[in-house]
This record gives sequence, structure tokens and C-alpha cells, in this order.
Amino acid sequence: MPATKIREFLDRANIPYTTILHPPAFTAQKTAAVAHVPGREVAKTVVVKVDDQLALAVLPADLNLDLEHLRSILGADSVELASEWEFKDRFPDCEAGAMPPFGNLYDMPVYVADALAEDEFIAFNAGNHREMIRMRYADFARLVKPRVLDITWHRV
Repeated sequence: MPATKIREFLDRANIPYTTILHPPAFTAQKTAAVAHVPGREVAKTVVVKVDDQLALAVLPADLNLDLEHLRSILGADSVELASEWEFKDRFPDCEAGAMPPFGNLYDMPVYVADALAEDEFIAFNAGNHREMIRMRYADFARLVKPRVLDITWHRV
């Protein structure tokens, strides 16, 4: 099961968390709805290429990633969405589109939207489309050491 790697990592670090099983869902907002978790707490993990290096952008389900602003903040020449074929080998234990925000487990930097960092809790796909993990954001930040940035824009 894909979530095993994450649960083992959290257990070794003595981090409290809750596992939420839910009907299959394939978008972050749908996952929030079927799992009965507030959308602002549900983190969607977006794989980006920053100057051709893979990284994770993590943001609330109800917001969109501002690629140009991320590029500007990082001082990069380019930032673009990575295609599945570019990153699927990095996540061999995960279903496509269900990557957890633990870049440290996959040798990737993590950029977290400041809007997500404002909440007490974070919930995210546990490597599949049927299971989420919910934990304190402070614990997530301590383990992952993400760079917190203003990288989102609201849907209109």
C-alpha cells in the first residue's frame, strides 16, 4: 500500500496523525468533499520543474498555483508544470496524481503556499486516491522543512 512509507516515516518521528479512508477521488477539491475535510486544509501536491529540476509545490485544494510568481520569487529562469512521464519514476510507490507533499522522501525541494501554512492542520493524499493523512501543519513543517511562499491565486 502506498501510504505505508509515509506512515512509517511519521511513526518513526513520533508524529500524531489520522488516516482518513474515503471513496476514490481524483481532484483535491473532490477529495476534500468525500473525506469531509475543509478544502483549505487539503493540500494538493503539484510537481513543477524549476530550471529543469523537479520540485513540489503544495497548496490548498481551493487555490491555484501562480507559476510566474513562483519563478519570480525563486529567481529562476523557468518554472513549469512537470508532465507525469517526467516524475513518475520518482514516486514508484504512489498512484499518479496522489503524491504526498513529502519532498524529503523523494529528494525534491518543497514550496508551500503561505495560505496552507496558516492552518493548524494539513491533510493530503497518502500516495493513493482512497486514503488521506491529516496531521498538524507544525509537525509537517518540522519534518519537511518546506519553503513557505506566496505562490497562489484564487479561482474566479
